[in-house]
Amino acid sequence: MLSKTQIKHLRKLTHDLKPVIMLGQNGFTDAVLNELNIALDRHELVKIKLSGSDREMRDQLIDNICEQTRSQQVQSIGKTVTIYRRNRENPVIQFAAK
Repeated sequence: MLSKTQIKHLRKLTHDLKPVIMLGQNGFTDAVLNELNIALDRHELVKIKLSGSDREMRDQLIDNICEQTRSQQVQSIGKTVTIYRRNRENPVIQFAAK
């Protein structure tokens, strides 16, 4: 679980990110899950562009994505969500010491 300070740091890093994953009409398929896991392993912080206009469905999709990738939601603005999963073997993002 990320602390508020860590989430704040990740949100600052989010501003310069471009969406790596775009979920279209096919939705959250196994192929998308595989690509998302690769992106999380490499970058740790990943921005995803979602389709659909129903907010409740998007929220359910975000919960499903976080559950299946074992990641944590950092930020959600409109149809864009940013998630984070630490790479235990080779961390990319460093947090300040407490």
